[in-house]
Amino acid sequence: MTDDLSRTDEDELRARAVKRLRKRRDFYTHVAVYVLVNALLVVIWAVTTPGGFFWPVFPMAAWGIGLAMNAWDVYRQDDFDEERISKEVRHLQRTR
Repeated sequence: MTDDLSRTDEDELRARAVKRLRKRRDFYTHVAVYVLVNALLVVIWAVTTPGGFFWPVFPMAAWGIGLAMNAWDVYRQDDFDEERISKEVRHLQRTR
């Protein structure tokens, strides 16, 4: 019985690890595409309106917000330890 539980825990941890690794890989792909596309936009700006208004700032900023949210999703801590759970329970008990 204990072996079954530990095997289940091990399988769950492995699945979580694979999910996190995929998220990181996808994030790095997102960063690479962001850099390449925005570099292309800067080149287009430099060729068409050198010294003019730097319009690539708008897609860079908008996409950058999405990239930041993607980074937050990839690198935030998903797990709650017992200390954080207990603290939240105490907070909820106080607010009743």
